[in-house]
Amino acid sequence: MLFRHRNLLKKPSKLTIAIAAAGIGVAAAASFAAVSLPASADSGAATAAAYLPGAHGAAASTVVRSGPQAQSFRAEVVWRAQLLAMARIETAADARRAAAREAAADRAARAAARAAARRAAALAAQRQSQQAQQAPAPAPAAPPVSSGSAQRIALSMLGGYGWPASQFSCLDALWARESGWNVTAANPDGAYGIPQALPGSKMASAGPNWQTDAATQIRWGLGYIKALYGSPCGAWAHSQATGWY
Repeated sequence: MLFRHRNLLKKPSKLTIAIAAAGIGVAAAASFAAVSLPASADSGAATAAAYLPGAHGAAASTVVRSGPQAQSFRAEVVWRAQLLAMARIETAADARRAAAREAAADRAARAAARAAARRAAALAAQRQSQQAQQAPAPAPAAPPVSSGSAQRIALSMLGGYGWPASQFSCLDALWARESGWNVTAANPDGAYGIPQALPGSKMASAGPNWQTDAATQIRWGLGYIKALYGSPCGAWAHSQATGWY
């Protein structure tokens, strides 16, 4: 007998579905032959091989001569068609599950992005609040500057560095803390002069009389402040926060 009956009530495995689906072309080609076979054994020597390609194996050339054989052949075709339908249903279900997983992953990624944005905004607000609380105290108002004093020299030099006169209050507070505006102020660590250059010999770049001349020391100190802090108030803020500049 060419084919055996299957138990259609038993759910086939995926391997069975795959094998049967692979042979669905043969079954489809044979379906025409099956329905055309004569119903009785006396109706002639009709064969399934007349309808099936010879390349499908020796079984394809087996002669079906009886009515029961034709019925078995039809049952085989129906069984294969059912397997193909089940395979298509399972493929569609797999596609739906994959789409659902992809949609869930996309939702999770969007939720994570929103949560990260909220955390970043909260952190930025916290930092801004901390910065506002840690803002340095404003420099005290500078006392009147006497003519010819170191303070008067410094005030007259501010414009040359692009700073308004309002920056002098920060400068006065800064250097009053550092040296008391004393040209010969010396520190055990080697800092020297009004701006407390460390070491003091750095001020030689502003003039050879750096040890005694206020203008030379101030010129060097203003250049140092501009290069590192941008302005006297910037240097003062750093000094307030750290105790040095």
